[in-house]
Amino acid sequence: MNDAVILGWGRSAVTPLGGALSQLQPHEIAAPVVQGILQRFGIPLNAIDAVIAGNAMGAGGNPARMLALAAGFDDRTPALSVDSQCCAGLDAIALAHGMLASGNADVVIAGGVEAWSRAPIRQHRPRHAGEAATIYDSPAFAPDPARDPGMLLAAARHALKAGITREQQEAWTVQSHARAVAARTHIRDEIIAIGAATQDSYPRALDQRHLARMPVVALSDDDSVDEAIRQRHAISRIAVSPSADGAAFVAIATRAAARRLNLHPHFAWRAGVSVGALPETPMLAAIDAAQAALARSANGIDDLWGVELHDAFAAQAIAFCEALALTPAQLNRHGGGVVRGHPIGASGAISLVRLLADMQLQAPHGALGLAAIAAAGGLGAAAVVERC
Repeated sequence: MNDAVILGWGRSAVTPLGGALSQLQPHEIAAPVVQGILQRFGIPLNAIDAVIAGNAMGAGGNPARMLALAAGFDDRTPALSVDSQCCAGLDAIALAHGMLASGNADVVIAGGVEAWSRAPIRQHRPRHAGEAATIYDSPAFAPDPARDPGMLLAAARHALKAGITREQQEAWTVQSHARAVAARTHIRDEIIAIGAATQDSYPRALDQRHLARMPVVALSDDDSVDEAIRQRHAISRIAVSPSADGAAFVAIATRAAARRLNLHPHFAWRAGVSVGALPETPMLAAIDAAQAALARSANGIDDLWGVELHDAFAAQAIAFCEALALTPAQLNRHGGGVVRGHPIGASGAISLVRLLADMQLQAPHGALGLAAIAAAGGLGAAAVVERC
């Protein structure tokens, strides 16, 4: 069933930890975004059959239900929360398409939200009396610790193996910042203001002084390689997407529902995939997902008007371009996640919203776009859309 269409989209600004959204819970960030989408695109509140929200840091509960009630949906509106970590927002939209295909809904609001600033303090309960609880920042993503390197270490290992230098990573980041800064006016309309959060906070003009001050945050642990070489391929702070708060959602519907509601379908949903890949190299799962989505939509990379990748690392973006034979100019044309920030459960949905907004302004009818993301544990998600 490929007759699903996108009726509307929008996102919040992406703000750093402690920033303009830091006092808000997930539903308090997401509800204004959803309400703004419905208002902007003339979608009736009572037309929504279900709400699906990706979230990674909330530590349980049901953020989607909180969102649905806070946004004013009827008490009988079902709400489903998804946690596939970084892929959650894009996976939520693919699941919404599945609800449409199965006949369980006609119009669904789906996306992701993260209130990282308000994330609970995590602890493992003691196993035995007298033991203290163990505080942790990140859970395990593979049962075998040998297959579960930290994301930073995994990125550093791949950068060394693939020959991606710190200089290349920082050059990518500088260019991405420049694109994002130049596009502030261009992307303004896709952002739904929440209080003082009216634009992405992190993008800035960078120069060599900024780069010289950036500490190394990850170095490959391959001690068979000289440390000077490992340093040359290290991951520096500037080349990592910063922790952030934010939300993004789309309204997806069947064509029949769009006609019944007299609403304009702006994009057709051509394909959405979720894939598994090697846990040892999680950032590369976005490549597998992108290739799978293109195969499902029966398209090649040359058929695409635009490509958005949430690049959690500059090294990831460079690897993505090399694997898919993209030029740097073809990827994240107005800056990527490495400069925007990483509100984990929302990041994939934000990349899709960025793609939709760009295509709506600039792409011809019939143009295709791809959004992709990878997640801890070796998961990937991607979607292909077509401008109606």
